[in-house]
Amino acid sequence: QVRVVESGGGLVQTGGSLRLSCASSGRFFSAYAMAWFRQAPGKEREFVAAIGTSGGTYLTDSVQGRFTISRDNAKNTVYLQMNSLKPEDTAVYYCAQSRTNEISAYAASYAYWGQGTQVTVSS
Repeated sequence: QVRVVESGGGLVQTGGSLRLSCASSGRFFSAYAMAWFRQAPGKEREFVAAIGTSGGTYLTDSVQGRFTISRDNAKNTVYLQMNSLKPEDTAVYYCAQSRTNEISAYAASYAYWGQGTQVTVSS
């Protein structure tokens, strides 16, 4: 069973930065796409960013230019660098490991999920 664990959340002021990390216990981490989703209070879970096995990335419009997703296959870890944070970025952020090597914005494409890490941006 693959275990995915997020870390790095916290409280930050508007305009600040945070870096989230996600470690996977899977043996073949480099063979799978990874993604970040988020869920704000009272809202549905939404896609944030994904990275493929060759390093290609896809980010939702609202975070482009502010967030960067990257991966370190030697460490079985994916990162989400979040800059210029806004109050509307406040949410629980979830890391997910895909069933395939293809980038997808659909939650159903991801087999393994972490428990989430809280990001709170104060105004």
